[in-house]
Amino acid sequence: MSETQRPRPAGLTQHILPIAGTMLGICTTLIGLVKLLETQSVATLVDEFAGLVGACFLFSAILSYSSIRTEPRPALSSRLERGADAMFLVGLTSLSVLSLVFAFELI
Repeated sequence: MSETQRPRPAGLTQHILPIAGTMLGICTTLIGLVKLLETQSVATLVDEFAGLVGACFLFSAILSYSSIRTEPRPALSSRLERGADAMFLVGLTSLSVLSLVFAFELI
């Protein structure tokens, strides 16, 4: 096996799909809670940012599902899995930053 080709972790995409769906649900819950607590005088950007983070998790889930469906074509499946992994990490990092910013009431 060449150095450019590493073995794929078994079942990585099967782990990303359900967790990305759960994280999308968490973003939706956060948006709902912020909307309930938001008053006319205190508008925040948290719900808009949570929507963008939710979109990252949605794309991650779509790429993960596509990776599972294209397993007979390993090269395409591997690319889709890497994309799902990258989008999941972007979403997870963004949600963590959003949580810190929200906790310290910076936005």
